[in-house]
Amino acid sequence: MLIEFLIFIGGLTILYFGAEWMVEGSSSMALRFGITPIIVGCTVVAFGTSMPELVVSLAAVITESDDISIGNIIGSNIANLALILGTAALIRPIEVHSDVIKREFPVMIAASILFCVLAMDSEISRFDGFILVACMVGYLGFMLSLARKSMKASAAEKAEDPLIEVEVDPNESTNAKDLVKVIGGILGLTFGAHFMVQAATTIASSLGVPQLVIGISIVALGTSLPELATSVVAAAKDESDISVGNVIGSNIFNILSVIGIVGSIAAMSVGRDAVDFDLWIMLAIAMLAWPIMWARKRISRFEGAIMVLVYLSYNVWIYLR
Repeated sequence: MLIEFLIFIGGLTILYFGAEWMVEGSSSMALRFGITPIIVGCTVVAFGTSMPELVVSLAAVITESDDISIGNIIGSNIANLALILGTAALIRPIEVHSDVIKREFPVMIAASILFCVLAMDSEISRFDGFILVACMVGYLGFMLSLARKSMKASAAEKAEDPLIEVEVDPNESTNAKDLVKVIGGILGLTFGAHFMVQAATTIASSLGVPQLVIGISIVALGTSLPELATSVVAAAKDESDISVGNVIGSNIFNILSVIGIVGSIAAMSVGRDAVDFDLWIMLAIAMLAWPIMWARKRISRFEGAIMVLVYLSYNVWIYLR
């Protein structure tokens, strides 16, 4: 037990530095290339912080632990919205870009509904996986077109006013340095989360906790730690767009990319509890978060506290049911 605890602490340390590098590198790249931070948050940062979910879900399916794989995604998406955004808002009230509310959030809701519908027969078949991957390709193509428009608009603005300068000091940061930070951040987040999940899962299994509960709570929280670390660091640095984009984009990647890729490789069974309760709770939390963001284009500390309380209450319930 002591070894697992030390592994957990080591993973947490790696996770922290990974989040620091990810936020610094991605925000700097966004400024330099003229891409809006929200697009970077929804793509590069979201993909990077979703890597642990992909790795863990693939490993779970290979070892025929479908409940952990499915529970990991359900729990991660709930944690992303309720725990991570809530915690980030407690640190600093989060301003929500109108584009997120009108564009990315509806995509996340649609992906969540599609996940629920495909899982209603208690299975994510290989065909279901192909459908999700196809949707992911379409989403990435859409975001790529937005990034190109953003870069063209930035270039046009600079051409009209030559005095406009990028806020990043070229002597302090370069494209190569930013890329190294982003890649290093992704690796740090992935390995840090892996060590923490490995330690926590070993401890929980020894206590006789069911696989679905382990997947929804411990594994999901562990694989969501990159999102938590990244969003908290981004909030502390007043990078709200990266913080929110990271969470929304990660939820989209988790469903369309992780479940899609894993399902395409091997069909996954979906437990009865997940079909009857957990999937719908995931969707309900997403639907409730939308009007909170829409109302004032921000998440206050009070609303953040409510979101964290909802997450904690849900986790207590799944252990008691």
